Amino acid sequence: MVHLWVRAEERENERRVGLVPEGVEALLERGFRVTVEESPDRILPLEPYRAAGAEIAPRGSWREAPVEALIYGLKELPEDGTALPHRHIMFGHAYKGQRAGQELLRRFKVGGGALYDLEYLTEESGRRVAAFGYWAGFVGAAVTLKAWAAAQNGKICPEVREWEEQSDLVEEIRDDLQGLSTPSALIVGALGRVGTGAGDMCEEVGINPTRWDMAETASGGPFPEILAHELFFNCVLAGPQTPVFVPKEALGAERALAAVGDIACDPTSDFNPIPVYDAATTWDEPVHRVADDPVLDVMAIDNLPSLLPKESSEDFAAQMLPHLLRLDEIDKGVWGRGATVFKEHTA
Repeated sequence: MVHLWVRAEERENERRVGLVPEGVEALLERGFRVTVEESPDRILPLEPYRAAGAEIAPRGSWREAPVEALIYGLKELPEDGTALPHRHIMFGHAYKGQRAGQELLRRFKVGGGALYDLEYLTEESGRRVAAFGYWAGFVGAAVTLKAWAAAQNGKICPEVREWEEQSDLVEEIRDDLQGLSTPSALIVGALGRVGTGAGDMCEEVGINPTRWDMAETASGGPFPEILAHELFFNCVLAGPQTPVFVPKEALGAERALAAVGDIACDPTSDFNPIPVYDAATTWDEPVHRVADDPVLDVMAIDNLPSLLPKESSEDFAAQMLPHLLRLDEIDKGVWGRGATVFKEHTA
């Protein structure tokens, strides 16, 4: 019997979840067993999970779960160095040379467990089966606009906290931009989920961004057009073929560019396309000010969809459910491909 164990997120400011109560009912009908950990932070209350038939376990008890259980979470595990004997479904951030990722893979290898990285669960075409990308793009563009507006008023972006509704977020950004000239903006990766979200947010506040995708960046750079726009949104995942979009030399160059939203946000990767910064930003400090004259702020929050936790959770859970229902064939299809990627990186 498949036993899916939904762990509580242990990362600060993480309220999302990858399974909703209706999904529990569907999995139980399939004959699966479902355990959901208690969480003081999860955006959805516990009682509907219990009512749907899930077993309830204490927060963090996945460590003592039966070894055959599949542990399902979203963000990183605590970096405590312990061996990992279970199979985990989560975003591992471990396959692009990230320092913490290499340690995570070591822990799996020592413990005998396995990682089914949500970023690498794909259809045969290579397209990811589920992603938070749209909401990352939407919120990332919003926070970058907030940062740009603050800089125009001689300030730095204040802390951000989650918005209950998408409409609340849009209204706040409209207020921030009130009285300012409409900035020029450029999106790289505009045709993907992330870029679509960023573009939609821009349009909500009256900005018609320049939209680039693979054709416009195929030359490999340099890209002076990026520096000629006031806002730049990077929606392209870091990888060996990803060009450098904002090189270190940009800090001293003549530019209109005043705010970068690195929505893809992979600053510790060997392939970081925006090497003017090297660490993610936070809800408390949403930007790095990497230049003062003229100002250049970089927004690089790496859990952006958590700022709209309810909508992003419901969307992601709906995308994932058809594949969770096939966990009884874990050696095939989406799951088989995910296992292959893990084995290649731990060989």
